[in-house]
Amino acid sequence: MVGVDNGFENPQFACLECDYNDVKYDKDNKLLPPKKNLTIYELDLGLNHVTRKWTSPTDPNANLLIAVPGGETGPGGVLVCAENYVIYKDIDHDDVKVPIPRRMGTPTDKGILIVTAATHKQKNLFFFLVQTELGDIYKITLEYEEDDVADMHIKYFDTIPVAASICVLRTGFLFSASEYGDHYLFQIQGIGLDDPTTETSLKDLGKPWQYFNPRKITNLALIDEMESHCPIMDAKVADLAGEETPQIYALCGRGCHSTLRALRHGLAVTEMAVSELPGNPKYVWAVKKNVNDEYCTYIVVSFDNGTIVLSIGDKVTEVSDSGILDKQTLSLSLLGGKSLLQIHPQGIRHIRSDKRINEWKTPDKKVITQCAVNERQVVIALSGGELVYFELDQQDQLMDLYRKEMGNDVAALAIAPIQEGQRRSLFMAVGCFDKTVRVLSIDPRSALTQLTLQACAAVPSSVLLTRMSADESKDAKTTLFLYTGLKNGVLIRSAVDEANGSLSDDRKRFLGPKEVRLSSVTVYDRPAVMALSKRSWLSYTYQNRFHMTPLSYETLSDVSPFSSEQCPEGIVSITNGSLRIITLEKLGDLFNTTALPLRYTPRRMAVHPVSNYIVIVESDQHTFPLKEKAEIEKDFKSIDKLEKSEGDAKEVSDPKRRRLTGDGKFEGNSNKTDAANMEQEEEEDDEDDDRPKSFLGDLMRAPKGKWASCIRIVDPTTLETVFIEELDNNEAAFSVAILQFEKDQTSWYLCVGTVKDLILAPRQHSQGSIHVYKFAPDNKSFKLVHKTPVHDVPLAMTAFHKRLLVGVERYLRIYDLGKKKLLRKCENKNFPTTICSLDVKGSRIYVGDLCESFHLVKYKQSTKQFYLFADTTAPFYLTSRCLLDYNTVAGGDKFGNLLVARLPESVTAEKEEDPIGLQGKFGMGKLNSAANKLKPIINYYVGEAMTCLQKTALVPAGPEVLFYATVMGGLGIFVPFQSREDIEFFSHLEMHLRQENPPLCGRDHLSFRSYYNPVKECIDGDLCEQFSALDFKKQRDIAEELMCTPQEVIKKLEEIRNRVL
Repeated sequence: MVGVDNGFENPQFACLECDYNDVKYDKDNKLLPPKKNLTIYELDLGLNHVTRKWTSPTDPNANLLIAVPGGETGPGGVLVCAENYVIYKDIDHDDVKVPIPRRMGTPTDKGILIVTAATHKQKNLFFFLVQTELGDIYKITLEYEEDDVADMHIKYFDTIPVAASICVLRTGFLFSASEYGDHYLFQIQGIGLDDPTTETSLKDLGKPWQYFNPRKITNLALIDEMESHCPIMDAKVADLAGEETPQIYALCGRGCHSTLRALRHGLAVTEMAVSELPGNPKYVWAVKKNVNDEYCTYIVVSFDNGTIVLSIGDKVTEVSDSGILDKQTLSLSLLGGKSLLQIHPQGIRHIRSDKRINEWKTPDKKVITQCAVNERQVVIALSGGELVYFELDQQDQLMDLYRKEMGNDVAALAIAPIQEGQRRSLFMAVGCFDKTVRVLSIDPRSALTQLTLQACAAVPSSVLLTRMSADESKDAKTTLFLYTGLKNGVLIRSAVDEANGSLSDDRKRFLGPKEVRLSSVTVYDRPAVMALSKRSWLSYTYQNRFHMTPLSYETLSDVSPFSSEQCPEGIVSITNGSLRIITLEKLGDLFNTTALPLRYTPRRMAVHPVSNYIVIVESDQHTFPLKEKAEIEKDFKSIDKLEKSEGDAKEVSDPKRRRLTGDGKFEGNSNKTDAANMEQEEEEDDEDDDRPKSFLGDLMRAPKGKWASCIRIVDPTTLETVFIEELDNNEAAFSVAILQFEKDQTSWYLCVGTVKDLILAPRQHSQGSIHVYKFAPDNKSFKLVHKTPVHDVPLAMTAFHKRLLVGVERYLRIYDLGKKKLLRKCENKNFPTTICSLDVKGSRIYVGDLCESFHLVKYKQSTKQFYLFADTTAPFYLTSRCLLDYNTVAGGDKFGNLLVARLPESVTAEKEEDPIGLQGKFGMGKLNSAANKLKPIINYYVGEAMTCLQKTALVPAGPEVLFYATVMGGLGIFVPFQSREDIEFFSHLEMHLRQENPPLCGRDHLSFRSYYNPVKECIDGDLCEQFSALDFKKQRDIAEELMCTPQEVIKKLEEIRNRVL
């Protein structure tokens, strides 16, 4: 259905209609396509009534309508997109039917369908961009005069990944929301006026098909990408790279756009420059000469015995005429807007803009241990615990004004920044070795008077005062925060009351085992705080929320804000004896991603227990294997050269050269390509090849029943392929397991479940098999031991007591290693439909059935038989599962539901063992006839089918959570509550938010989360997180009902979030 543009007349809309009551069958009793009509309806605004205005039969394969601009801008009407054709239709107008150009190599019996379209309209110009199911984009233009359309032209435009929707912006950009994989933003560089590509029009109707050869994008230029993990086929959470923090490894994408993605908790960091430094640097600063300068002038690096000054220009060079002393520097900053201030252990050096230098030296052989500086104020701590306060006067002279004995050595100092329109700040913070932090007044009326004392669990290593606001508007009111870093790795953030200096709303977070050092930085022109510990963390505000996120980068020793012509907003840092300039990207993201491209759609992965290498099985239907693809690629290149030799704008007339035969070769062409070198050829950038390299696997579609598959070993540390094995004989891999057999406990074996000549609909195949491979001693490769034929597809396999446990259709089997094939030791063939998952704990086996949920089976070694002793009461179409404990399982189904079921405590060990041997042996799997039933304890509707469930901890020594990944690319966790108070608090918060913050579409939240089953014992954390986005009045009303303040509710949400991530 689409709205019709008819100017200022009554609104009209067109739709495709099909009467299924008038269906007919052919002589073989096969259903004939029903007739399809294009109907235009009109809304009479005067009568408020819809009437059918016009109807016309159209192509039975029509699938999409595009409205044509009307009124003063165009002829009106609609474009009907059908298989192989685009048809222009309008009331009282003859049809204009034009064939769609076909991609070279497309079989003649394969139809071309338009899947999405976009219209670009200007004052005196409009055209349409449409995309086919292969990713090819065509430009459609109309030849018309007033309301009469004389002809239509369809011209090949470019090729991009298949999109669910495309949108052309008025500013000349094209956004493509990809069906699978990342989304793209392109800039339209040309509209193809002088592009000599294939074009069809009305005169080509009834003639042979027109073909084109896809190429790299020419009329479009890629500007930006938006990450999308859709679809996630499988995922695992583990610290395989030895980084102490677990990583998420996800198998994403489909076909040649598939990837293995490693997600690390933290912000992505872009490294702009790296320079090695002599010695071991301690501190770094980037400073301007004048506050009005756009970019920094110097980078100053301090060592234990000296300081080097680097001048920033076209090149970074060391200078010696800056006036900065070559000795250890504690602080270097811009003071008063136009002078530099250097603080070193023996004194203070004030370098004025006219090169005059004023110095202040420490008295009585004391040294400066700590210091803090803002725009006009300076405070230092001398050895022994004495504080000295300085301030610039009206003549820009640094004056020694106040002193105070703290009675304890000072561990850290901080002074608040000066607010706009004021001459001085009124607060400073002092961290002492007696495990306290004190807020002092530096108001001249109460200079260095203690206002607040805060006790800490450890000695403060760093303190910082800064002004921040979660509100991103320019006139937003800021809050003064005190950040305290402790030597035990804990960071505390407290709000400072600017009326009396009191501290409130403490937020604590453990950052790592090392002491915390704090530095003030700028991110997107807003103040932020960098906390340096075992990892570097950034505290910042984004989208009206405070965030605390680590950086996915090496441990930094010191940082400072930096700006230059090449890097307008960056951070200069020191780490491992080198100077680095970095920038931060994609604020708000919890994870940053690195990706490894894969050949085919990934199905499953397994982790080697010793080497931590990842083994991935990949398979694709309608795809040529690597060797055949290499031959086809060679044929494409040969035809490219022939076309160019005959003329750039000239077409090759023989359609047979563009049509594939059954085995994937061009007729009349028998060139061969060495498939062993194909992987290397794919990685090389051939400048003479103008086809889209990333769409190599999509250049042509293989016939039905054609599969390509491979097994890949990946190093998780570098995310590089270590070894890859291509499967032949049209086999496809679907399951994988790594284990040691009892007969050979010195070697590791890889078992892969495959099927040959599989056709999905109607389902048929020639044979299933289990491949057994033996790993090399270094676990970087494997070799085939033997293949064991089975009657169907092995969809599930796992290790079980040094043997292989396999689920083949309804059969559950145990195999042991043999010399020529696997030896079957035990079998049960009474499960309801198809076994899709297997888990083992002790002698208990948790069997997941594709349609009938979980079955708990006991294997008795004495009788070598399986005994079913428990199952569920209702069907559940499993897509993922996880074993939570010995008696509890969690599963996700294809409708997006989460089920957690538990075996009742009444099922004792005696009932499980079934000493009689009759209860579980007979009637097993028949109508869920087990004597004991799993009791559902949690029901929750997620909304997307979950492809992975795993019980894991996302932070070292953190609590375990239930991690899940969905087919649409979503990642989430279910967090167990630790107290009854938390359950009651969040239950009431969820109840109030359902009423105060209903969805935009008006759908009831409770009914949504209970879409298939009533929600049970699960609270919607996503809804609770929306509390901070409410206006303050609603926050206050909800908080009053919960008998707390809005800040306490937000703090409670942060505690839950920080506990697990």
